[in-house]
Amino acid sequence: MPTTQDLILRKARFDDWPAIYHNVWSRPESFRYMLLETTGSEPEAQERIRRTIEFQKDRHAYFVCLKSTGQAIGFTGIAPLEEGEWEETGICLGPDFWGRGYGWQVLQSLLALAKELGAKTFRYSSWEENAASRALAAKAGFTQYASQPCTRPRDGQEYVLLKFRKAL
Repeated sequence: MPTTQDLILRKARFDDWPAIYHNVWSRPESFRYMLLETTGSEPEAQERIRRTIEFQKDRHAYFVCLKSTGQAIGFTGIAPLEEGEWEETGICLGPDFWGRGYGWQVLQSLLALAKELGAKTFRYSSWEENAASRALAAKAGFTQYASQPCTRPRDGQEYVLLKFRKAL
């Protein structure tokens, strides 16, 4: 499993549900710039963790956990696009963990993992209004190559998706 100075990226376990629910899934601000939505109750969180465990089995999808405590504070992943090209599938951290450099650590782990898996190019995307995500892309040396108007299906929210790439 990928690790950083402060974090471990690992597969979800059932006993992660209270932490991921309280840190991320129950927090609307976690999903402001995502297609996913919050989870409204602890029983729903227990069902969601079961689905998440299944989903992660055959994908490069992980929970982001604090190395110091093992507590789940977010989720992330990567996926192949075509030969030699991979993309991030999201970096989501609970709001109590923003501003600590964890997004940078997660992105660096994803880039290293993609390279290890044979990626020559890595793609990253961000909502135009997500200043923190855009700053992360810039800091990591990504170049914007496209923008696309989109509508989030769950609530009709219109947004512009910025697309970035970087050679590895």
